[in-house]
Amino acid sequence: MPLEFGLWRVDDKPVRVTTRPMRMEARLEELIEADPEILGRPLLMIGRQVQTDHGKFIDLFGIDAEGALHVLELKRDRTPRDVVAQLLDYGSWVQDLSNEQVREIYGAYARGRGLAEELDEAFALRFGSSPPDALNSTHHLTVVASEIDAATERIVTYLASGYQVPLNVLFFRHFADEGRSYLARTWLIDEAETAAAPSGSKTRGKQEPWNGSDWYVSFGEESGSRSWDDARQYGFVSAGGGDWFSRTLRSLPVGARVFTHIPKTGYVGVGTVSGEPQPFEAALLTVTGESRPMADLPLKGNYQADLRASEIEDGEDRREWIVPVAWEAAVPRAKALWRAGFFANQNSACKLRARFTIDEVSRHFGIA
Repeated sequence: MPLEFGLWRVDDKPVRVTTRPMRMEARLEELIEADPEILGRPLLMIGRQVQTDHGKFIDLFGIDAEGALHVLELKRDRTPRDVVAQLLDYGSWVQDLSNEQVREIYGAYARGRGLAEELDEAFALRFGSSPPDALNSTHHLTVVASEIDAATERIVTYLASGYQVPLNVLFFRHFADEGRSYLARTWLIDEAETAAAPSGSKTRGKQEPWNGSDWYVSFGEESGSRSWDDARQYGFVSAGGGDWFSRTLRSLPVGARVFTHIPKTGYVGVGTVSGEPQPFEAALLTVTGESRPMADLPLKGNYQADLRASEIEDGEDRREWIVPVAWEAAVPRAKALWRAGFFANQNSACKLRARFTIDEVSRHFGIA
């Protein structure tokens, strides 16, 4: 049955706040764009009146912290069949948007609005982290309405509950009391019961493309352990303490370009892997043109694993693994570069797809 709200002021005795007619759907688009929190979920708006390939225009387009896209369509005066059919048409277009296309949509929206022009930066300012590797792995379709009729409720419930179509209705009602205006909202279907659009096999292009050479390296400079001063001076990156920490670093191929990041500090170096990974005890590094055992160098850090019998028996390789690097640029910790939206990851090494990070770090360090 259609939803209905009741609102009472209870300063003294209960007084019902009356519903006032208002052309809400003429204003809701502006209100939501100005503050998406009105929706009850954190979203970053990436477009308004976005034209699809079919010549139609999406009212509002957003993205959430997981990288899922949200299509918001105002019901206005259309029939239930028209507004639902329109949203399904939008969904058929949205599901195929690539990572690059999502970024282009945001860029067009940001220009002229005084917003951060890079999606990575805007995403970090909104959610406190860089975007996930994959954008648009799922999407959600929402009818935004100031009132709802029984036919719309039946159609939406049928599609969402019976066929897992990611469709819902966000229902607003306007109240006025002593010169003040209020909005109340509710969802037609509990969000926990609605299904996200399955990605199925249509995942191509949802990740930023990888150029085949750039890698991210996390250099954990823990106290009493490895030192960035050593790594910068002698040309290496390293990780250890267990297979989980060293496994990804050991996968770095010779010739890979590594963007090195100290957690909670920033990017400190870019260089090219110049040798195979080796455990500290056997590692050789080139110092002033001469190959020298790393263990013989005057190091500030401690890279000697404490390989007690119990640590060997548990099957974990806790040794410190060293990967030689020829630095193109490397700066002291105090001159590390960090900006909102930069890529960071808990793995010791991974493929670096984040074009915003690559471009900004390269520009800062003067690397072509």
